[in-house]
Amino acid sequence: MATFVLVPGFWLGAWAWREVTATLRAQGHEVYPMTLTGVAERAHLAGPQVGLETHTTDIVRLIEVEDLRDVLLVGHSGGGMPVAQAADRIPERIARVVYVESGPLPDGTAQFDTVPPEEQERLRALIGAGHLLPPPAWDPAADPQNLAGLDESTLALLRARATPHPLGAATEPVRRTGGRPAPTALVASTFPLDVVEQMIGQGHPFFAGLAGGELHALPTGHWPMLSEPKALADVLDRIAG
Repeated sequence: MATFVLVPGFWLGAWAWREVTATLRAQGHEVYPMTLTGVAERAHLAGPQVGLETHTTDIVRLIEVEDLRDVLLVGHSGGGMPVAQAADRIPERIARVVYVESGPLPDGTAQFDTVPPEEQERLRALIGAGHLLPPPAWDPAADPQNLAGLDESTLALLRARATPHPLGAATEPVRRTGGRPAPTALVASTFPLDVVEQMIGQGHPFFAGLAGGELHALPTGHWPMLSEPKALADVLDRIAG
């Protein structure tokens, strides 16, 4: 059986992986869901010094301290950036990097760089002089594609439990050492696979690093660990197989 480390995207903690974790463990896998520094139950550790490098170290230290090997390192959304860096730092411990609604951004690119300029301006105005990125309103009327598949109880959970995210995680660029990258897999929910394949072929920065990797479709919204946890766990189980 496989060893999984599950890294959430922005605003969420290990709690978001609860159902996926339970299913994978029932299938016989070893599973370590993570909360990154400054978020969820670790929100009290947030500060201007917390960023992408901090989150990368969180992942690396968990894997090293637990002496995990042949790890399937899973990063959802914004969690794809620290996952990519962590895999680069300890390649000998990583069997595969699995990007869920994310991808290995090119070296020197920050998450903020992928946001349209007008949205960057809106976010900067919202954040002001602070160091935290506030969570969205979780309003399906305003964001139907990303929030597809989430029922009202799950939306209420997100509104209650999502916490602001350290801004540095979005503004610090990805930095790799230039070593051989680990094998990859993608679980795409809001992007059809034919679109993903086209973007890979065009060298689009979202997905260019997934060339030659496994591609899996799980049609739902942007948070499949909450909208389709059993189906996501089954896809991860197949990737492990």
